[in-house]
Amino acid sequence: MKLLVTYTKQDIWIALALLPAYIFLMNYLLVGNIYFSDISVFAKATLVSTIVFGLAYQLVHTRIGLWFRKQFSHFKQTPKRMLLMIPAHIVCNVAIISGLFFGYKAARFPGYVYDLTSFEWALALGALMNVVVTCIHEGVYAFELWQQKLLETEKLRKANLQSQFESLKQQINPHFLFNCLNSLSSLIEEDAELATQFIDEMSNVYRYLLRSNESELTTLESELNFASSYFHLLSTRYGSNLRLEEEIDPAYRGHMLPPLTLQLLMENVVKHNVIMPQQPLYIRLNTTIDGRLVVSNNLQRRSMKVASSRIGLANIATKYSLLGQGEINIDENAQSFSVSLPLLESA
Repeated sequence: MKLLVTYTKQDIWIALALLPAYIFLMNYLLVGNIYFSDISVFAKATLVSTIVFGLAYQLVHTRIGLWFRKQFSHFKQTPKRMLLMIPAHIVCNVAIISGLFFGYKAARFPGYVYDLTSFEWALALGALMNVVVTCIHEGVYAFELWQQKLLETEKLRKANLQSQFESLKQQINPHFLFNCLNSLSSLIEEDAELATQFIDEMSNVYRYLLRSNESELTTLESELNFASSYFHLLSTRYGSNLRLEEEIDPAYRGHMLPPLTLQLLMENVVKHNVIMPQQPLYIRLNTTIDGRLVVSNNLQRRSMKVASSRIGLANIATKYSLLGQGEINIDENAQSFSVSLPLLESA
């Protein structure tokens, strides 16, 4: 078991600010005026009470706080946590203070004479200390949660911007534009209607890309619509050599996931696999009974390895991590490659 535990990052400073005055007052109630008039009594009483209350703070009260925080971890449960925690602290403090009073009596501590009034005042002081320290701890803890939330929000914003930038960069790079314009040129000569449809789908792709940074999450329905437009651009180039299969439970179409997730995964599949008439590439989208989206493909790696920064997968993993909504799972074997990620229920 870990010996030193903390309730907040400021535990040491809280203890240093409050314990000295508490120890001096408690010792005055224990032994009276002699505590300040006799240096020997002052040193002994201060040493004993510092050890007792220091250990109690670390080994008892901090662990009580952590236990209640674990049981009632949500920020909205703070009042309930405090109402249950304070009596627990007080009960333990009553035992500790009683142990000091009767321990001093049994040890015949110099200058000590048991006094019921002093004992009652000591219990009242201990209870007041418990209330004050609990309020301070909870206030600091709430502030730390707020800071952590701000930091995670900023990290998520940067991850979204990075994802959008990488996706947009992929779409507007000369190679991609050349392929799209080349496909469009051929369609104009062969079939004006298909060329018009190609332009519409290309417009949908760019419109979605430009809107993708407006929110942290989007619906699976929106992602599937975007993926359909994106796949249309790809299939115009690769024809029937690239195939998309969907098996999506309608119950999950309203669930949420980070925007551009499907584009990043589909782009990753096309980038790293051979697409030929004799080796068609299948991309399959399906949902599982436990509410996850699986994007998989038959594995047929290019003989010439394509440089990969794995930024796409890293961005998706980072987003899920910061959202605190589960992890993505990657599975690869000789025949297939798949990415499984959780779908989030809408608020």
